[in-house]
Amino acid sequence: MCSVQKLNEAYEYLRSTGKIHTKKDLAELMSANRVNVSKAFSGDKKYLTEKFLMRLNHTFGNIFNNEWLLGDSCTMINENFSVDLSDGLQVKRVGIWNKDSKDANEESSVSKIIDSSVMLVPLVNQYAHAGYMSGYADEEYVETLPKIPWIVDKEYKGRYISFEVKGDSMDDGLKHSYEQGDILLCREINPDYWKCKLHIHQWDAFVIVHKTEGIVVKQIIDHDVEKGIITVHSFNPIYEDYKIDLREVAQIFNVVKQQKNK
Repeated sequence: MCSVQKLNEAYEYLRSTGKIHTKKDLAELMSANRVNVSKAFSGDKKYLTEKFLMRLNHTFGNIFNNEWLLGDSCTMINENFSVDLSDGLQVKRVGIWNKDSKDANEESSVSKIIDSSVMLVPLVNQYAHAGYMSGYADEEYVETLPKIPWIVDKEYKGRYISFEVKGDSMDDGLKHSYEQGDILLCREINPDYWKCKLHIHQWDAFVIVHKTEGIVVKQIIDHDVEKGIITVHSFNPIYEDYKIDLREVAQIFNVVKQQKNK
């Protein structure tokens, strides 16, 4: 059975890499009727067919693993696919997580092309938030996530994950906003550092993986080290500040870079 979830995950991945921005773009590149594409995304079995998914994959150079797209494989991206970067460079997909790395501060695997540094970083898109909540501690699971390229000006150390913004809590309409669909490059903060005062004024925003409440992007405005409590703030004024007990938190990341949803 063709899965609308797989179609949406493939679409979000293509958007995150800048190959498309809208479903209209997708339809045009596939030379497909926009209404038919819309019906496929709605789960209409008449339009969401194996032929449709194969056509989509072929349009983008067979970027996706067919066994993932049509079946139960955990590996989303075709291992022989080369990622096309915005400046025309190409780099084979590589893992940013080093399987032999036990320390979150160890140097990540970075591929350097000419005079640029390229990091391919696992992406947790909106549709993968729930799955990440149960699989974040499993490096084999993290390796199955799609990976997107980031052009950086230096070699970064540490462990990185890209998160797609979900919701409007950090969107107040101003330039600093984090809008739904934006992609964030995030560096994990080692839990050992949670025992000290977090550098909350050094970073504009953090991604917090809460064990029960899910993944949120927030500004941290206060850290009570003695009680292990942080106070988080949303840019959108309709959302109130609230406190989070760090014992209920699985991971904290500081946001390093932002890719706007165009």
